[in-house]
Amino acid sequence: MQKRFLILAEGYSHDPHYGKTMRGIVRYRRDEVVAILDSKRAGEEYDAVPIVGSVTDALAYEPDTALVGVAVAGGRLGPEWRALLHDAISAGLDVEAGMHEFLADDPELSLLAHERGVELRDTRRPPDGLSVPTGANLELDAAVVLTVGSDCAVGKKTMALELDREARSRGIRSVFVPTGQTGIMIAGWGIAVDAVVADFLAGAAERLVVEGARRGDLLWVEGQGALLHPQFSGVTLGLYHGSAPHALVLCHVAGQTEIEGCPGHALPSLPELVRLYEAVSLPARPATVAAVALNTSLLDDEGARAAVADAERETGLVADDPVRFGAGRLVDAVLARLPGQAPR
Repeated sequence: MQKRFLILAEGYSHDPHYGKTMRGIVRYRRDEVVAILDSKRAGEEYDAVPIVGSVTDALAYEPDTALVGVAVAGGRLGPEWRALLHDAISAGLDVEAGMHEFLADDPELSLLAHERGVELRDTRRPPDGLSVPTGANLELDAAVVLTVGSDCAVGKKTMALELDREARSRGIRSVFVPTGQTGIMIAGWGIAVDAVVADFLAGAAERLVVEGARRGDLLWVEGQGALLHPQFSGVTLGLYHGSAPHALVLCHVAGQTEIEGCPGHALPSLPELVRLYEAVSLPARPATVAAVALNTSLLDDEGARAAVADAERETGLVADDPVRFGAGRLVDAVLARLPGQAPR
């Protein structure tokens, strides 16, 4: 049965960074989104989806699930959200959230949910039984491609989704492999690897690609963090080695020169990032960067095309913005780099 989502985006429906969960759900599960809640923009629309000011106002659109559509630093919601969650549960809505603090572990909210007969789903909760990799990641028949980034929040999930969409349009048994809470909400399965005990992170990534290989022949693994990020580099390397990709797609915001939120931490050039990511690949499965996926959302069309040309000249690789210009050239470049594994 198809869900009917009310996306809770209080204060962030305008924000492409902290509202990225909302935007991802709207773009990739559009038919299931009936309304967005943000009291600061009530009466407006986002991408033709109505924005309402309260849970009560949203009920006219007959939602059955309230989905927390913000991704805040540290993965924890502020106290002002308790009333909003209370209203959603009281209205008989299931609630999905991807926070590090699990709603189902909150005594007050879980009791209310039990009384109202609704479910609290914490998409960031790791599954039981995780351990270290077994080597199964190196024995799969599927081709594995990982999106990696110059920084956090540059579009690694979006790029993987766009590349998967393009591959599926060609009749390839392609699969998006979700590794974060938003990706899980979009795909309906996955593991949020940033919530896994560090020792088992690579094992969780292995489990994901093994499951992905059951679903298809070409796996686009959603990247996390960035290798040189001073706060979130740990998840990047564990995911990289655990998924054991055959190839990488390097994601970057065109024009960005410094790590977001970390003043003084300059970004290396694109060629330096290519060399770095290739150098730290798993020795048992050396990976190369097949293409550069640019996020040109800060530029106009002329500037975006110039940025693509600059990236290609700097790296010698195919570059493009798959959201703006389509993912065809990038998929072609990846498939060409996978002659032994790539499905056609």
